Amino acid sequence: MKSAKDYIIFPLDLPSEEEAKRYVGLLADHVGFFKVGLELFIRTGPEIVRFINSTAAAGVFLDLKLHDIPATVSGAMSSIAGLGVTFATVHCGESSRMLEAAVAGGRGRVRILGVTVLTSVSADDIKTAGYKPEFFPDLTRLVLKKAEMAAEAGCDGVVCSGLEARMIKDHLGDDFITVTPGIRPLWVSDNTDDQQRVTTPAQAVQNGSDYLVIGRPIRDADRPKEAAVRIAEEIAKVI
Repeated sequence: MKSAKDYIIFPLDLPSEEEAKRYVGLLADHVGFFKVGLELFIRTGPEIVRFINSTAAAGVFLDLKLHDIPATVSGAMSSIAGLGVTFATVHCGESSRMLEAAVAGGRGRVRILGVTVLTSVSADDIKTAGYKPEFFPDLTRLVLKKAEMAAEAGCDGVVCSGLEARMIKDHLGDDFITVTPGIRPLWVSDNTDDQQRVTTPAQAVQNGSDYLVIGRPIRDADRPKEAAVRIAEEIAKVI
């Protein structure tokens, strides 16, 4: 059975490889996964993935958000499949062929998540980008459309906000994974936050989120380990 801490994905969005490794050591027993994003992966390459796999019980969520022609995405996902990561991301983008290529490249060795609409994106952004009026100001229709694309292509789940997780579960089933960024506990106040569609950890889990990407509330806390424990305790109350 999944414990409360297993819901937590901590993003290693840090300025150096040394800092990333320090947080792995600090939080290895208090989170379920470490997220390796573009910034860190470009700096360290696969070495950081090997380090996490060799030193922590937590899994690896490789968040590179692939977005390219199908052949390139398939080749990239094939390489990712050999790294020993649990999750990898690909943008839902414009073409289901790209998603299908990611699934084919993964060969069942990595669970593939489609990125629907980034939680930093607002309705005005969607309007400016030229989407049809039906997709704004209510972004849930666009999120669901992209989630349906991902499911039809064979992806294991999607990245979406906690506001949309329940809708996706209702339409695509409880086995379709929802990973939620934009998580902010009530005890966190951040006026510089660039996230638009946010929820608390408890709200997200109650809404159907399977995993929560929680960075700043842990990283910026005076005692990051204690912050992770506090978030797990909040999650435990609703699972």
